[in-house]
Amino acid sequence: MRTDLLITNGEVLDPGGGHSGRLDVAVSGGRILAVAPDLPREEARDVVDATGLLVLPGLVDAHTHVFPGATYWGIDPDGLAWSSGVTTWIDAGTAGAFGIDALRATVGRYGVRVRSLLNIASVGLAGRTGESLNLENCDVELARKTVSANRDLVVGIKVRMDRHTVGDNGLEPLRRAREVADECALPIMMHIGHGPPAVFRLVDLLRPGDIVTHCASGVTEGMVTARRIHPAIIEAHRRGVVFDIGHGFGGFSFDVVETQLAAGLRPHLISTDLHARSLYGPVFDLPTTMNKLLAVGMDLAAVVAATTSRPAEILGLPDGVGTLAPGAPADIALFSVQEGAFTLSDAAGNRRTGTRRLVNAATFVAGHPLPPRLPAPPPPWISLTDAQRAALKTRERALRELLTTPLVGPDGLDHGRAGEPGTERC
Repeated sequence: MRTDLLITNGEVLDPGGGHSGRLDVAVSGGRILAVAPDLPREEARDVVDATGLLVLPGLVDAHTHVFPGATYWGIDPDGLAWSSGVTTWIDAGTAGAFGIDALRATVGRYGVRVRSLLNIASVGLAGRTGESLNLENCDVELARKTVSANRDLVVGIKVRMDRHTVGDNGLEPLRRAREVADECALPIMMHIGHGPPAVFRLVDLLRPGDIVTHCASGVTEGMVTARRIHPAIIEAHRRGVVFDIGHGFGGFSFDVVETQLAAGLRPHLISTDLHARSLYGPVFDLPTTMNKLLAVGMDLAAVVAATTSRPAEILGLPDGVGTLAPGAPADIALFSVQEGAFTLSDAAGNRRTGTRRLVNAATFVAGHPLPPRLPAPPPPWISLTDAQRAALKTRERALRELLTTPLVGPDGLDHGRAGEPGTERC
């Protein structure tokens, strides 16, 4: 069995593909060839020994913003993917109808897979907020035509429902998103935040398979009051409305998620809402968000499912994305699982101590390791604390010192080759 890549001796955890345990993973032609014990080594071009590591499908982050240079929120995922294990990024409405062509051109340059939720507001997220204050932006027919022309890219409809975004327009942006989603047979992802509208009024317009993102927000009106969950929220979860963490800069509260878990309302999706404000904290990356859900009691298999096969299934991603099933894209993430006491904070600075931490060891796309890349510097409109700026400077100095030091000393060179034919400087 000729293989391009063989990952051996790892602890495979693949909820969507049905694989679990000490298994090898074989890759050929950019796709998963086999997952089984003791696959033959002798015919593998490259062998990676994953002893002591967790082998997962490439992670799927269901809520990100990866449209930099044209929007307030956008970031470049390539500087983050290689060290986080995220191989599929869902852009959550950064572009509306006016910006979808530019988004397509941008993501076509990335080394990772990107799919998009189309913002019901045609202007998208060029600004920080307010895209639905003018209902002319929420053009149903334009959005429908845009979806029809971009079926390979668009996997859902995004609408932000908070007082800063909709103003006096109430539920109307959501109603318009509902109309487009129904006509195009796509799910809605609904952002919730500072009300009004109250979230218990919003969920009545959602259908099974639609997504409430920032489901554990501590600032949302009508989700949790005095540690009691509104009955409409419980009913929405029961009937199949999808609950997505969508951590973000202000959308995740330990108190809220613990209340939901105690009531049996486990989140279906764990995503970051990674963008230009949350990248430097409190989110940082998807593994850090996963660690927070482990810290409040979710088991590892459920956390992995919520970041691999479940988002792929809910958003209709094809070809086995989010699994290690034979024939699926060979997107693979290796992690160490560190034991100890790790302090984690939610969006408001409340803290919990986790006993395990996932740390990415390698990320493969189509069977090839993603090369190291540095994240872009923060844009000038993003406000950082003195501590964040100092940490960025410290990281920059450490990288400069690392890269300005010769790679090896004289003993690490092959001096015997000097002057051989073909080695002359040209």
